[in-house]
Amino acid sequence: MSRLPFFVYGTLLPGEPNHDLFLLGRTVSEVPGRLPGAVLYEGPGYPYAVEEAGGVVCGELITPVPEQYGQLLLALDRLEDYAPGDPRNLYERVAWDVICEDGTSVCAWVYVAAPAVATRLRARGKLIEGGDWRARAC
Repeated sequence: MSRLPFFVYGTLLPGEPNHDLFLLGRTVSEVPGRLPGAVLYEGPGYPYAVEEAGGVVCGELITPVPEQYGQLLLALDRLEDYAPGDPRNLYERVAWDVICEDGTSVCAWVYVAAPAVATRLRARGKLIEGGDWRARAC
């Protein structure tokens, strides 16, 4: 499996509740980025990214400390209730190109809504306008 960086867009962002619990001291860098081709929907206290042409999600590109990569990957998979191939997943971990501030494109792991969840959100979910979890109306 590739040791890709992670793109985070919700509770793992700096200043959000899970950032310090999971990422503090475990990253080499955290830089702003955009996830093209996706939109955000509200979940129960956290967002879901859903594939949609023309959309963009704002977040951070996280590069883990190399020695902690495996532990962090397992911790984030647990946080997102993700298990490879499990049909009960709420999220799927997928490789997706993220656009950095300088315009470069980087392939990163992104937790996106699993297909059944995405279908439900598209039908009756609450869209987070602008794709920025931190700028949502509280």
